Amino acid sequence: MANGGMNMQNMMGKIMEMQQKMNAAQEELAEKEVTAEAGGGMVKVTANGAQKITAIEIDPEAIDPDDIELLEDLVIAGVNKALDEADEMKQNELQKSMGGMLPPGMDLSQLGL
Repeated sequence: MANGGMNMQNMMGKIMEMQQKMNAAQEELAEKEVTAEAGGGMVKVTANGAQKITAIEIDPEAIDPDDIELLEDLVIAGVNKALDEADEMKQNELQKSMGGMLPPGMDLSQLGL
């Protein structure tokens, strides 16, 4: 029985360590950024590892008052691409920070991350 208590204590310690590493990794991710382009670079969208849009850059040539829908589509495409790239970066960075603590191939999004 005493041995089972030690295993539980050891497991709780590992869970706490994993939580601390994940918190640190998430803080670092908020500082990392990715930039995605749409329309051949006419729209550039930057997102951070916390999946927040931090900048949108629009080439003045993309602004056609007679075709606002094209600009709207380019912005949507750029935002979606930036968020996808930020999510991929987040998954890769968290997987690296967890090292051997998680089973290979485990999708961290299942943990709400």
